[in-house]
Amino acid sequence: MARREDGVDMGTWRRVVPGPEHVIDVFVYVVVLNLTAQYAPEVITETFTTSLLVAVLLKLVLEVVLAAKRRAKRRFTAAQTPLGKAGGLLMLAVLLPGSKLVVLELVAFVFGDAVSLGGFVTVTALIIALLLARLGVRRLLGLQRDGAEPTTPQTTVTVS
Repeated sequence: MARREDGVDMGTWRRVVPGPEHVIDVFVYVVVLNLTAQYAPEVITETFTTSLLVAVLLKLVLEVVLAAKRRAKRRFTAAQTPLGKAGGLLMLAVLLPGSKLVVLELVAFVFGDAVSLGGFVTVTALIIALLLARLGVRRLLGLQRDGAEPTTPQTTVTVS
């Protein structure tokens, strides 16, 4: 077996396999998105396939936004000086409304006229509904307890 300079066996690769909570999140997002499209006339997804792809995109974007939000909160709480606290607060103040604009623009860029999520208020309500539904389903299924992040299982693949 070949080894790198640092002694890592090149025959063993680590691959992160998404856990069941990520698949469930996408299913929950599809349901919430389609219910929103049914009851909010400004939200349009032309086909089920499109709504599934939008749900995957929303999952990816929201994971990045939630990670950035956690980082900003850690930065705010860890800051010792008023300037550091202000910087963390500014990051949160930009991130919260800015993430909705990112979602709107990214969906418009990727899907064009096939999908419309409405305006800022509708997207904000949709994202809140998505996150609450996700939290409820994860708690119902026991995938997340006491606000802890669920663990992602890792699989080791050996290549001969």
